[in-house]
Order: sequence, then C-alpha cells, then structure tokens
Amino acid sequence: MKINRLLEITILLINKGTITAKELADRFEVSTRTIYRDIDVLSGAGVPVYTNKGSKGGISLLEGYALNKAIFNEHESDSLMLALKTLQATKYPQIDSVLDKMGAMFKNVVHNDWVNIEFPQWGSGPNEDNKFVKIKTAILNRKVITFDYVNAQGGRSFRSVEPVQLIFKGQAWYLWGFCSLREEFRTFRISRVKNLVVTDKSFQKRLSDNIAENGASNENHSADAVPLTTFTLRFQPEILHRVYDDFDDELITRNADGTCDITFSMPEDEWVYGYILSFANHAEVLEPDHLKKIICNRLKKALSYYEIE
Repeated sequence: MKINRLLEITILLINKGTITAKELADRFEVSTRTIYRDIDVLSGAGVPVYTNKGSKGGISLLEGYALNKAIFNEHESDSLMLALKTLQATKYPQIDSVLDKMGAMFKNVVHNDWVNIEFPQWGSGPNEDNKFVKIKTAILNRKVITFDYVNAQGGRSFRSVEPVQLIFKGQAWYLWGFCSLREEFRTFRISRVKNLVVTDKSFQKRLSDNIAENGASNENHSADAVPLTTFTLRFQPEILHRVYDDFDDELITRNADGTCDITFSMPEDEWVYGYILSFANHAEVLEPDHLKKIICNRLKKALSYYEIE
C-alpha cells in the first residue's frame, strides 16, 4: 500500500540520512517517477524532505528531524514507548534492538527516559534455547511444535501442540495452543517447556482459536490444571501494603483490630504455599482447614533447620 511505502521511506531517510531515488525505486519495485511523486506527497504532509542533485546527491530529511513530529503526536509516541518498555521488562527477545531503532525515530522521548519498568526476577529463564522466536515463527507459519513439558507437580510429558498465542500473565510467559495429547486447548508455562522443536507439519486454524474466550482466563484448561480452591487469609497491619498491591479493594475486608481478611479462589499448588509463607508471621490461614495443616508442617520443617541446642 502507498501509505506503508511512504512510512518506510521516511524511516529509511531517518536511519540512512541520504538515499537516491533509484535505490528507493529498486527497493519498492516502482519507477523513480513514482518515488518522486511520493516525495512530493511527504513534503505536502509536512515532512521536511528535499533532494540534492549531483554525484553525491540524493533524497534527504532535514537534520534532526524525528518521525513523531509528523506521524505521531507526543501522547501517541509516549504510549508507544511505554508499550515497548513494558515488553522489554518481560524479557521478550530482540526488543532491545527495536528500542534502539526507535531512538532514531523518537529522539526526544528516549532522551527524556521518562519510564523505567522492572518485574521481580524469580530465577526463571523463559527464553533459553531461543524458545520465544521458535514459538513466534511456529504461530505465524502455522507449524506444529513438539516439546517436553514439566507440570506443577514435577511430572514430565511429551507434547505436540498447534500454537496459537503467547501470553504474558502474572509475571510469567505462557503458550496457548491445541494439545494433541489432551485433544483440547491448553495453556503451557514457557519456563516449563523443554527441548522445543518446530516441525514441518502444518495445521489449519481451529474455531476455538479465540484467546479472549478460551485463553489465559480459563485456568481449568491449563496444561497442569488444578481445581480451584477458595482461601481465606488474615493479614497483620504491618503487611497491608503488600495486600493492596496483590488484591483488589473489593476482596479486602478491614477488621476493627487493624487486620484485614481476604477471600479468593485459585488453583492450590506450590505457588500458593510459597506465597503464604512469604508473609512469615504476618499472615494466618483461616480457611480451608487442610491448608492450615500444610502451612504448619512446612513451618515446623523449616524451623528444624535452625534449631539451636
């Protein structure tokens, strides 16, 4: 499309400084006359483009020009930079090189460096063996992938999956796709995917590919599905800042003594046990009863490591 060619010409001029009409014509497989018409259109739109004749001549932009002055307004460029910085914080591969290129396009935004986003690191390496790029390639080309998968209980299984979408949720990356072993759509945590291979086998889009309806929101369809359990916890006043970080206001019940109670439902697994224990003596399990015993036994075992005679 012409609008795409105009945008790419502008980006090329920003990055290269000067380029000839013939080079642009060859790149876009059009005539030089078409290129000059495009330059007229850009000029008419306010892009400061000009041409120089001679052996060292060509098409150039006014020095110091940044793309956002003509294509994006300040708020739009800020929003785009925020999105890129957020993706960078998730450790998505190759995003650093994209930000470098954006530096040439949005000079004022990058130099201001107004946003810095970091997620806590929990020792997980989701992109070992270049898994992101392999999965992205498989999704775009509709190729079946195979891998070994380790579920939440430590069980290992071989999977053949038609990948649909990469999802970032709860500080972790997931893959959503159709699993031939389970014969239904499943969610796989990327850090638990091992020995991933992109096969030559193609697949057709399935009717249930709608991630908004069938994806990460459906916890019971995860590859290591665990039934939902309802928990009630009581937190001491000293730790309420963490409570408000982790839970919506409507889930928080304030008590007269300054404590607060939280009731929520989620799969019961090792993450839940570790989360509760991370509050040390500032959190108490009220329900369910069996969880009280689990936390108590784990605290006793941890205490045994530090007993001093």
